[in-house]
Amino acid sequence: MFTGIIEEIGTIRQKLSGSMVIGAKIVISDLNRGDSVAINGTCLTATKVSNDSFSADISPETLRLTNLQTMIIGDKVNMERALKLENRLGGHLVAGHIDGTIRLIEKKMDAESLILKFSTTDDLSRYIIKRGSVCIDGVSLTVVDIVGHIFSVCIIPHTAHQTTLFLRETGYMANLEVDIIGKYVEKLIQPVKQGLTHNFLAEHGFM
Repeated sequence: MFTGIIEEIGTIRQKLSGSMVIGAKIVISDLNRGDSVAINGTCLTATKVSNDSFSADISPETLRLTNLQTMIIGDKVNMERALKLENRLGGHLVAGHIDGTIRLIEKKMDAESLILKFSTTDDLSRYIIKRGSVCIDGVSLTVVDIVGHIFSVCIIPHTAHQTTLFLRETGYMANLEVDIIGKYVEKLIQPVKQGLTHNFLAEHGFM
C-alpha cells in the first residue's frame, strides 16, 4: 500500500520490453530486492538495486493499463516507497493498481495553485466524487469538481513542484487509481441490487 505522497522524481535510464531501470537517490536508501515501489502510481517490484538506480519488471497487463508503456529514456516519473505501519497517512490509501489512463484536457493557474482538468471514461467516473480522493500518476489529490466524465483537481505549489504534474501539458495521458473504498462499497451492495428483482421477490413469497 501507498499514500500518494511522492518522495522523489526519478528518471528512466533504460527501458526494455518487460523491464526498466530508474535513476533514484531517496527511494533506494533502504530499498531491497523484492520491495515495492510506486512508479507513476503503479506498484512495481524492485529486482535489482544499485547505488543510484533500481530495476523493475513490468508485466504486459501493467503496460497495457498504464502510461509506462509510452514512457521513454529520460522521462521523469513520480516515485514512492511502500507504506510502513508506523508512517503517517498523509494522502489516502493507494493500492498501486492502476484502473486506467485519463487525458489532461486543460491546465491553468488559479493564483498560486495549478488546476488540472481531466477526461475519463464512464466506467471510472462513477467512482469519482466532488471532494473525494483520486490518485493521478501516484499523487493523492482531491477532486474539486466533476461534471459527467470531466473532473478537475487543484494542486498547491509545493505538491506541483515535488511531482511531475507541473511538467505535463494538455494531451498527456496520466495514470488513474480511483478511491479503493468506492470499489469495495460497490462490490458489497451488488448482491442487494441484484437480489431485488421480480424473480427474487416471487421466489421468496413476496409476489
